[in-house]
Amino acid sequence: MVLRYTEVFVAIATVNLKNLVNFYTQLFSEKPSNLIPNVYAEFQLTGLRLGIFQPKKSHELEFENSTKSRISLCLEVSNLETAIAHLTNLGYPPPGEISVVSHGREIYAYDPEGNRLILHEGK
Repeated sequence: MVLRYTEVFVAIATVNLKNLVNFYTQLFSEKPSNLIPNVYAEFQLTGLRLGIFQPKKSHELEFENSTKSRISLCLEVSNLETAIAHLTNLGYPPPGEISVVSHGREIYAYDPEGNRLILHEGK
C-alpha cells in the first residue's frame, strides 16, 4: 500500500495563537491568507503553506508546557545580516553566531514559542 497525498504543508500548534500569528505576520510582512480567529491562521508563502492552530482544549497540555522546539522552519534569505536585523527589530535576536556550513551561511533563531528558525544564505 502507498500513501497518496495531494499536498504537504507545515502546521504549528500553539496555545498562544494571537501572539504567534502576530510574530509571523511581522516576520513575513504579510497577513495570513486564511484566518479563523482563536482557531487557525495560514500563510501562503513561496513554496510552502504555513498553518498555525490552537489545539483543542483536550490537547492543550501537550503543547503549553513544551520547552523543546518541535520543528525547524528553514528560511532561505538573500541577505543574512538584513534578516538578522529584521528579527532583532521584532524583539527576537538570534542567540548565537553565524555559522559557515557546506551550503552557505546560517544562524538559528526562535519564534515566541521556541520553534527553531534557521535563516540560511546560500553560496
